[in-house]
Amino acid sequence: MELRYIEHIGIAVQDLCAAIRYYEDVLGLTCYSIEEVTDQKVKTAFFRIGQTKIELLESTAPDGPISKFIEKKGEGIHHIAFAVKNIEGQLSDASSKGVQLIDTKPRKGAEGLDIAFLHPRSTMGVLTELCENKRQH
Repeated sequence: MELRYIEHIGIAVQDLCAAIRYYEDVLGLTCYSIEEVTDQKVKTAFFRIGQTKIELLESTAPDGPISKFIEKKGEGIHHIAFAVKNIEGQLSDASSKGVQLIDTKPRKGAEGLDIAFLHPRSTMGVLTELCENKRQH
């Protein structure tokens, strides 16, 4: 697998507005984008620190993945995302090495990225997201 850099760290939150206030008022970061990804039942807020982004995730539905995560584990780090080129090839490579894929094909995520997740059972307990920005090639 060829990872380029940490694209973002996803953090599950109960209340997006309260979390944004913390990141802005306490940490001094600036929220530059709020977006709803309806097919993933999530509303996101993004912050940049250096080259890395922080993505806050609030569920928009009680049966959404973020709601279920918070129910089981509470608020906190949900996933780490890595930027890659050729996401399809990276998925194939991971699969060939025995990694269980959540997504066998990329799908659209926030900020127009193509995304795919690797199952935490195969990644030392860390939900891992691969992201490709096809506009940057």
